Amino acid sequence: MPDVVLQLSHANIYQGNSLILKDVNIKVVRSEFVYLVGRTGSGKSSLLKTLYGELPLKEGEGNVVSFDLKQLDWKRVPLLRRKLGIVFQDFQLMTDRNVEQNLRFVLEATGWTDRKLMNEKISYVLDKVGLKTKGFKYPYELSGGEQQRVDIARALLNSPMLILADEPTGNLDPETSYGIMRLLFQISRDYGTAIVMATHDYNVIEKFPGRKIKTENGEVIDHATLATR
Repeated sequence: MPDVVLQLSHANIYQGNSLILKDVNIKVVRSEFVYLVGRTGSGKSSLLKTLYGELPLKEGEGNVVSFDLKQLDWKRVPLLRRKLGIVFQDFQLMTDRNVEQNLRFVLEATGWTDRKLMNEKISYVLDKVGLKTKGFKYPYELSGGEQQRVDIARALLNSPMLILADEPTGNLDPETSYGIMRLLFQISRDYGTAIVMATHDYNVIEKFPGRKIKTENGEVIDHATLATR
């Protein structure tokens, strides 16, 4: 298994025909925890969307969990996402299904067929995020922090080498945010999973130090400082 899980070389990031970020050079290895910071509209989401195949990489080179982003067509995007975990700010849970059904849907969509193995995996990831007794609950019956834990459990289902998290604490109170961060750091440490997390929450960054990559003025600054935030 390669140590490098994400690499961009001289990549230009586009949203439609608009150049958002130019000459991006990033390398992330297993177990790394990387913060993606920058002002709203500076390109963080466009960069993440390129990494998980929602936006095409038109110029430069890119490789994510052994997938060549330049060769990524619509047929291969689901294959890429099976090897990624993606955590969203707004959870994106299906409100008409309970927690277990939400997780089972993802397993079925990514090729799992053995019901016993699916049940075991669902039980395992729910236990990992502290929700083993909440599988029968519907999203509206859960707190925001619990819904985010379900989202993280969903990201863990296929044992990803890389998790991309877009503002996962953005809608949570400080105490709940710290719980989510402790969970993400534990996952990174225990499983060797690299995590790239876009965030505006500098309090979280101060409490949970990690490498910082900053989007600013159409460029990406690696190992950035936050002194000028």
